[in-house]
Amino acid sequence: MKTALSFARDFSSFAIKGGRMYYAWLLFLAFFILVGSYTAYIQFTQGLIVTGATDQVTMEAFFANFVFTAHVAAAAVLVVAPGYFYHRKDLKELAVMGEVIAMVFVATGITFVLFHMGRPDRTWHIIPGLGYMNFPNSMLAYDTIVLNVYLLLNLIGVSYILFKKYVGTFHEKQLALWFRPIVFLAIAWGPLIHIITAFVLASNARVGMWATAVLPFAFLTMAGASGPALVVLIFLLTRRYTNLEIGNPVIDLMTTIIAWSLGILMLVFAAEFFTLLYPSTEHADSLKYNMFGHNGLNMYVPWFWGTILALVSSFIALLFRKVRHSYNRLLPLVCFVVFFAILIEKPMILIFPAFSPTPLGEYAEYHVTLIEFFNVLFVWALGFLFLTLILKGAIGILTGEVRHEKSSASS
Repeated sequence: MKTALSFARDFSSFAIKGGRMYYAWLLFLAFFILVGSYTAYIQFTQGLIVTGATDQVTMEAFFANFVFTAHVAAAAVLVVAPGYFYHRKDLKELAVMGEVIAMVFVATGITFVLFHMGRPDRTWHIIPGLGYMNFPNSMLAYDTIVLNVYLLLNLIGVSYILFKKYVGTFHEKQLALWFRPIVFLAIAWGPLIHIITAFVLASNARVGMWATAVLPFAFLTMAGASGPALVVLIFLLTRRYTNLEIGNPVIDLMTTIIAWSLGILMLVFAAEFFTLLYPSTEHADSLKYNMFGHNGLNMYVPWFWGTILALVSSFIALLFRKVRHSYNRLLPLVCFVVFFAILIEKPMILIFPAFSPTPLGEYAEYHVTLIEFFNVLFVWALGFLFLTLILKGAIGILTGEVRHEKSSASS
């Protein structure tokens, strides 16, 4: 118990230490958390009426952002899997950072779901024994299970590795017998997040745009692009501002995964667009509305073409070695564009336009309210704050700057 308390104290004290840029970043996040706390209070007391949701478009920006966080959570699989399957030592040592990213973004996604619920205090209704989870009839029950299990698996992995390294007893060949099964289960469990989330959307019979067999594959390829894009940005910042060594081969592997994922995503998009647009039946109405607008309603059109252009341009850019090896300029820019483009795609292409036309033939645009906007920023700021602090403490342990006093004495 004393060692655990010492671990928590040393980890936390190192996590909050930094230079001016570090504190400026924390204050930047704290500002949106402060403002968002007030707007969250307004929503939780007045209800979802303060959001832009209507009878025509019933899913807010919260649900769209939740889908995106599931993509980013795949970062753990794409960092951990090569390390354990191909025994790459450079990736095994960084696996815990990928697990931290996955853990934080799963928690962030769950927070978005709580905002989407409108009454998060009623979450206990789905807790087995206290409420009724409606399993296996409800797809949301499946989503609840896969998210919480994935969160738990990564939490176990992160805690075990960091604590072992902290006390100086971490040895690759002397890990607990239960640890490797946990790691491989987490690797296998990661894709389930995207598959089940796609099934949650596809189960809405009223939205024909989601009734497509390629949706899980589109989610998996977007995860393979957006997750590693954030990983690359974090790795580049880490090796620039900390003592943790991250070699170019690690960055190159992540960049290769991004390029392949974008290439496959282009194929998925092309197949889906051809299938809908060539016959040009009523099933293509939502996509046409998204691409070209309808009777003056064209809010989504620039977002659609801008996102497609950003993704195609990023894919072409990553084909050039000069871009992939420009670690301090072009590569971070491309990764940011990929991350932001897939984030924008969720509300402006996947969610909002899919509700038009309604069963009554109505076309509608979704306008995010100011309160909803700041609530979204609140959740993102909260997520990045925890991500920053946990990664900072984890890096301290990985570099040996944070160690148990007995471990330091023995070394």
